[in-house]
Amino acid sequence: MPLTLNAIFTAVGPRLKVWMAVLLMLVSTACSRDESPRQIDFSQRQDVTLQVPPTNRLTYAYLPQFSHAVSFERHHRLVRYLAEATGYDVVQIFPDTFDEHMRMVGQGQIDISFSNPYIYVMMAHRYCARAFARIIESGGHERFRGEIIVRADNQTIHSLADCRGKRWLAVDPFSAGGYLYALGLFGDHGISLQDFAEIAFAPGPGGKQEKVILAVQAGQYDVGSVREGALAVLADRIDTAELRVIGRTAWYPGWVYAARAGLEPQIIARVGQALVALDAANPQQRGILENAHIKAIVSSDDRDFDPVRDLWSRVEGERLNCRTATVNAQGQRQ
Repeated sequence: MPLTLNAIFTAVGPRLKVWMAVLLMLVSTACSRDESPRQIDFSQRQDVTLQVPPTNRLTYAYLPQFSHAVSFERHHRLVRYLAEATGYDVVQIFPDTFDEHMRMVGQGQIDISFSNPYIYVMMAHRYCARAFARIIESGGHERFRGEIIVRADNQTIHSLADCRGKRWLAVDPFSAGGYLYALGLFGDHGISLQDFAEIAFAPGPGGKQEKVILAVQAGQYDVGSVREGALAVLADRIDTAELRVIGRTAWYPGWVYAARAGLEPQIIARVGQALVALDAANPQQRGILENAHIKAIVSSDDRDFDPVRDLWSRVEGERLNCRTATVNAQGQRQ
């Protein structure tokens, strides 16, 4: 027996009568529209580029010569100052290794790099990074140097010549004071890489200067190379009198601020002006500089670091320059 609308309404009960009536009205309206189907030609299309809102975020990284905790402690106030002085959202990030720091600059993940001059000349060579400022260290030096350390009670090593046949622990293959400068010093004394029983580099992320010092103190290696001043970082943790400095390298240009390739010149200029404007005579800014172990920051350019290139050429036989190449927005050579 066919069901009528009344029979359906009776079956579903009074609660659903109103809803079914509305539904039937909508179906009836839709079916009554006199519309002919339209053909859509999907071959006719236009590519639309979505505009990404501009950002004022800048990434800032301190080469991880010390632990991330030391890097943060030394530079977080300076980073905050840069944000206030420039109006950019400056964020400190923490690469784990020297090599990662360089690669992140090359990939455009680090906008502002604070590094040793050896790392800088490598980044300029590989990725066309651009130096724009350098520091005067807290002791008033515009340059810095490396140190060769041994245990104070090591009776087999009294001079650099005694390092032949010994186990050498360096900071990193890309450390300036902790490797390259020491390499030059050993070379000046007629000691080559082949003269060591072993050459190793401090393991793991960050804190590599400290690891060299601790390993030599523990007797795991005979000789260590660190930058001058690194021993002071551990003065509250170890008895530094247990270690002895047997040699110091020549002086080389100080640490450098560099911008990745592709960073807008006006941004580099604004950051550079803010850094150079830091004044130890200003009570509010003195603490920022002292915290970062910096006396002052001065303008700089790529030519200031030619002495490091000269040393590299002497020990490696290759000249480092900024290679001419097309650089994309991420700072990568094409």
